[in-house]
Amino acid sequence: MLKRNLRHDASRCAGTLCVLLAGCGQPHSAPPAAAAEEKVVNVYNWYDYIKPEVLREFESRYGIAVRYDVFDSNNTLETRLLAGHSGYDVVFPSGAYLASLIPAGVFRSLDKSQLPHLANMDAAIMRRLASVDPGNAHAVVYTWGITGFAYDAAKIHARMPEAPLDSWSMLFDPKVAARFADCGIGLYESPNIIVPSVLAWLGEQPNSEAPRSLQRAQDALLAVRPYIRKISSGSLVDDLASGELCLIIASNGDALQAQERTRIAGNGEQVRYTIPREGAVMWFDVAAILADAPHPGNAHRFINFLMDAAVAAENTNAIRFPNGNRASQREVQAELTNAAIFPDGDLAARLIPERLKSEQYVRLRTRAWTRFRTGK
Repeated sequence: MLKRNLRHDASRCAGTLCVLLAGCGQPHSAPPAAAAEEKVVNVYNWYDYIKPEVLREFESRYGIAVRYDVFDSNNTLETRLLAGHSGYDVVFPSGAYLASLIPAGVFRSLDKSQLPHLANMDAAIMRRLASVDPGNAHAVVYTWGITGFAYDAAKIHARMPEAPLDSWSMLFDPKVAARFADCGIGLYESPNIIVPSVLAWLGEQPNSEAPRSLQRAQDALLAVRPYIRKISSGSLVDDLASGELCLIIASNGDALQAQERTRIAGNGEQVRYTIPREGAVMWFDVAAILADAPHPGNAHRFINFLMDAAVAAENTNAIRFPNGNRASQREVQAELTNAAIFPDGDLAARLIPERLKSEQYVRLRTRAWTRFRTGK
């Protein structure tokens, strides 16, 4: 979200995202697991998170219809999956949620013999994912990102020429945030990202579960609450690109989407993106197959297709989020491979892994977040 814009939901087969082109092209020979399956794959993904033409290409190449639904948050996804019998084949949770759902038996172990394009994946990024999915047994990296903040440069400099653009102080120091309240600050409904970011700014261990650390984060958030215009599970990217907001918490992909939308709109907005020096959360969104998937063979075929180097590059160039596919990088647009997207050195060392938290801590964090959200 946040990363992936934490998008709004939509009904099954809405608009161009559900592309049913049965009968187009000649299907390739099916793997044994898919031989007797209905020519359908049911996909559940974040809104605006795949190029529609990629879906059409899959359907044309394999003769398998894609039924495509979208969700707006990991919580929505988790509730649907834990209820069971969702009817979906392939889903796209965040890495931390993957870790919480694996013990519940939600996911099928991947049959890697059906995934020859695994060879295209970046070994270093897959090792990072293995910290929550040992042996990469259940998922492959779809996209990844780093959560910093995006801003309208002209509006920010007009209000504070000396703005600390390399620091979380932009959002979490009340003396700084107050300067931008009139042009609009937005935060995503994402305490799993925002609380570690606040703790990094405070000099605490970002993934600490200590109650004292959480209290400090809550106090810091409450101090800036009067200056936050919007806390949303919808798209803050659109609000930044349209000029409704001037400063938002955002991933690198969010910022690139906003830049592209302002370019298309020609509205003169100058969107910039920063990874704060105190550290920023690095996250993964993954593709996984449900244990009760009705079409597991088609699901493997769909994931393998997404890992094709040319397909991965085409998709990344469209959705503006970096992928975990090393073989695709030579075809990825240059602006998606710069240091802001692929940091190294000291900045890379300060990236904060998105970690699964204990149930007790999550309850405490939820209460703290509710206090912040309501301002009470």
